[in-house]
Amino acid sequence: MPALDSYVTLGRSGLRVSPLTLGTMTFGEDWGWGADPETSHQLLSTYLDAGGNSIDTANIYTNGHSEKIVGDFLAARPGLRDRVVLGTKFFGNLHLGDPNGGGAGRKALIEQCEQSLRRLQTDYVDLLWLHNWDRSTPIEETLRALDDLVRDGKVRYLGFSDVPAWVASEAQTIAHFRGWSPVVALQVEYSLLARTVEGAQIPMARAHGMGVMTWSPLKNGHLSGKYRRDRAVPEDARRAEMVSGTSEAEWAVVDEVDAVAAELGAAQAAVAIAWVMGRPGVASTLLGARTPQQLQANLTALDVTLDDVQRARLDAVSVPALEFPAQYLAHAPILQFAGATVDGVTHAANPPLAGSRTRY
Repeated sequence: MPALDSYVTLGRSGLRVSPLTLGTMTFGEDWGWGADPETSHQLLSTYLDAGGNSIDTANIYTNGHSEKIVGDFLAARPGLRDRVVLGTKFFGNLHLGDPNGGGAGRKALIEQCEQSLRRLQTDYVDLLWLHNWDRSTPIEETLRALDDLVRDGKVRYLGFSDVPAWVASEAQTIAHFRGWSPVVALQVEYSLLARTVEGAQIPMARAHGMGVMTWSPLKNGHLSGKYRRDRAVPEDARRAEMVSGTSEAEWAVVDEVDAVAAELGAAQAAVAIAWVMGRPGVASTLLGARTPQQLQANLTALDVTLDDVQRARLDAVSVPALEFPAQYLAHAPILQFAGATVDGVTHAANPPLAGSRTRY
């Protein structure tokens, strides 16, 4: 696997990021859990000292405290800000009762960006992400306002997070033909227990030049190694509910991750993260942690190399049920190539075609 300082070009852009990005949703204890500011600063130091350069936050994380913690850290270290790739997200409303406090309308997004810059104590962000799809705002309005922020120098690059594939595709097409700033990256949930983005989002991102940044590679801890069939249900009520709802198919994935981890002498979490990192289209994977020890453990994914057999086993046990026409289209090469070898792949022939020489 690549090292943390073996940087990856993000989509069709000139921006380079680490293969693992530090997520900061755990920064701040305002939601009743998470890391205090001092521990959060330790997490930042651990990640950056290891060679990482990509930090991800959002205006809504811990009601804005996450951004402030990151801003305080960078402000105390002159010269560091320009050496990191700092990304934040807009959409979440921090003002009760204000209909224009959130979303992706021009008024909302510009004000959200200004407030994020204030909390982050910086003049610009490297990546500004649309955090969700705003169904009631024309995408042209959002794109034009985002392009203004880029032209004003307050934003370097644009990304979309957690939006339908058709929305991101439409936006990218409009931006291209209007000459507006393109979307260079797409954030999606992706793990061995959440693979449905393989149907539309990831193929769309690859076709439109968007680097994929994945989140929740451990599926809320299910793939962290904490929970197994033979382990007692944890005392924490929230975690206990999650484990009790685990299906037989999901346990089969957990079992296979455990088996591969045992073969490699690696942590289960490291195997799960390494699998995501090696998937087609994935540029960087978000890591979240509440302690430096958790972060260090997750960074060991960089030391894990899955061979073809191990990767195939993990692929097979976690095959997702994709929406039409994804599974139907999987058989298209049989019809298209009629048994030919193309780009190094030998395709099967359609049996009715192969079974008869008669043509009309």
